[in-house]
Amino acid sequence: MMKLDGIASFVAVAESGSISEAARRLRLSKSVVSERLAELERGLGATLLHRTTRKLTLTEDGHAFLERANRILQEIDEATADMAERRGTISGPLRISAPVTFGRMHLGPALYPFLSAHPKLHLTLDLDDRRVDAAADGYDAVVRNGPIADSRLMAWRLAPSRRVLVASPAYIRENGRPGSIEELERHRGIFYTNRGVADWRFPTAAGTVLLRGQMGFGVNNGDMIRDAAVAGLGIALVPMFAVGEAVEAGTLETIDIGVQPELEYIHIAHPEGRRPSVKLRALADHLRAVFGTPPYWDPAFSK
Repeated sequence: MMKLDGIASFVAVAESGSISEAARRLRLSKSVVSERLAELERGLGATLLHRTTRKLTLTEDGHAFLERANRILQEIDEATADMAERRGTISGPLRISAPVTFGRMHLGPALYPFLSAHPKLHLTLDLDDRRVDAAADGYDAVVRNGPIADSRLMAWRLAPSRRVLVASPAYIRENGRPGSIEELERHRGIFYTNRGVADWRFPTAAGTVLLRGQMGFGVNNGDMIRDAAVAGLGIALVPMFAVGEAVEAGTLETIDIGVQPELEYIHIAHPEGRRPSVKLRALADHLRAVFGTPPYWDPAFSK
C-alpha cells in the first residue's frame, strides 16, 4: 500500500534533483527520505529514479508516476484547505520565497504578528534575490518586486512600489544634479544586476525611453545598492521601500529628471494550475492590510 509520505518524498526529490535538498525541504534526514523512496518503489514494483554518484534522474516510470503523484498531493492539499476553511482555521506548512531586502525590511515584520495569530501555521521563508522557479523549487508562493515575467505564475498585487533616482549629497556636489534624461546618461549608475542596465525605463509622451547609463557599480542585492549610493559611488534607481529611511535621514537625495520611472508593484504569486490555499489567501489579505495603499514606507506616494 502506498503511503502519502513516500509520494511526497518522491515529488520533492524529483523537483529538487537530489535527496539532500528534498530532505532539507521536508525537514527530514536523508536516510528517512531514501527509505521512503525505496518503500514506494517496492510498493509500485517499479524503479522511479536512476541513482548515480553524481545525480538522480527520473526513469520512464518515474516520469509517468510524477504527474499522478503531483495530482494526488494537490488533491490532498485542496481537501485539507477545504476542511480548514470549514473550521475557520489556518494551519499546515507554507513555503515562500522573497527578495532579501524587502524580506528583511518589510515582509518579516509583517509576518510575525500573522504567525503569532495562527500558531498552527508552519511557514518557511527563503530570502533569495535570484528569480527562483516557484514550481520546480517547491514553493507555494513567491513574493516579487516588479513585473512577473513567468507566465506559469498567477500573481496578486500586494502594494504599489514606486522607484526613485537617488544619490548621496556628496556625489551631487561633486558631479552635479541631472535634470533630464540626457543629463542622467552622463552619470555613473549603480545597477541591480538581476535586471541589468536595461532596468532604467522611463515612460514619456514619445514612448518608453530605455536609458543605459555608465556602469559605476553592479550588484544583485538591494541593501548593497542603497549602501553604494550612500557611499557616493553613483546614482541608483531603487524602490522607496529600500531607501525611504535614508532619504528621510538625508544620507540620500532624490533626483527629479522630469519623468518618472515605470510604476511597479509588490506581488505574491503562486504556480499556475494550483488552487491557492486558504492560508495563502489569508496571508495575502494580511500583507495588503499591513503594507497599505499608499504603502507605509512611501507616505508621499499617491496613486
